[in-house]
Amino acid sequence: MRPVRHPDAPAPGELLGAHYEHCFGCGDGQPHGLHLQARAGEGVTITAEFIVQPAHQGAPGLAHGGVLTSALDETLGSLNWLLRTIAVTGRLETDFVRPVPVGTTLHLQAEVTAVAGRKIYSTATGRVGGPDGPVAVRAEALFIEVKVDHFVENGRQEEIRAAMEDPDQVRRARAFEVNP
Repeated sequence: MRPVRHPDAPAPGELLGAHYEHCFGCGDGQPHGLHLQARAGEGVTITAEFIVQPAHQGAPGLAHGGVLTSALDETLGSLNWLLRTIAVTGRLETDFVRPVPVGTTLHLQAEVTAVAGRKIYSTATGRVGGPDGPVAVRAEALFIEVKVDHFVENGRQEEIRAAMEDPDQVRRARAFEVNP
């Protein structure tokens, strides 16, 4: 089924913000995290950026492949804000096309390509040298829709309590409970 942007999704150009302060991908509470900044695009697309830091390297002076995969995963997961659906990564296939040096800004673009029941299919690319630069990494993913109970039942209780006491997290969780 063709993906449909939820009517209450963030407007094109709107910064999505962190879904959780301590998230490695988007949270400000992780000193060595990606601090990825994602913006809503047109339709069911987003753009994002992150700067590869020295803490993100694998080979000397180059981004670690796992960090690049994490950036793609975070970007692809952010698409679910546009569907107003809570979902987790079920499968993520990454292709590494060219090295990404430390200090590089990775420009990410992602889109939902299909929705089938609880399955959400999406693709992403990461480019160097600007949003229209050469592709350095790309990915295809399958996300699976879950209820908030998935995190309550499987997460660490002290982290769950802290998130549930944060008024912003409570507001966001309520917004997602009203799925079409």
